[in-house]
Amino acid sequence: MPKADEPNDKALSSLDARLDAFEARKAAEKPAKAATERAQQDGYRLLADMIGGVLVGLGFGWLLDHYVHTSPWGMVGGLLIGLGLAIFSVVRKATKMSAQASAATSQGTDDGHTGDGSTVPKQKRD
Repeated sequence: MPKADEPNDKALSSLDARLDAFEARKAAEKPAKAATERAQQDGYRLLADMIGGVLVGLGFGWLLDHYVHTSPWGMVGGLLIGLGLAIFSVVRKATKMSAQASAATSQGTDDGHTGDGSTVPKQKRD
C-alpha cells in the first residue's frame, strides 16, 4: 500500500500534459481575440467621438444662448456645427484606421495570394 506523502508520478505527468495542451490552446486563441478586441475598441472610440462632438456643440450653443440671449438659435447652430465636426472627425479617423488595418493585413500575409479570383482549384494539364 502506497504512503500518502509519496507523489504519484503517473498522475503528475498526465496533469502536466493536460496543462501544456490547455496553454497551447489558449496561446492559439490569443491573436484572434486580440484582433476582435481591437476592432471593438476602435468602434467604441468612434462612437464616443461622435457623441462627444454633438454634446460639445450643444454646450457651446447653450453658452451662446445664455450670454447673448439668442435662444434657441445658439443651441441649434451649436448642434449642427458639433454634428458636422463630429462626422468629419469620425470619417477621418475611420479612414486612418482602415488604412492601418489594410497595411497590417498586407504585411502579415505574404503568401503571394491577393485574394481575387476564383476559389476553385486549377486543374492539371497533361
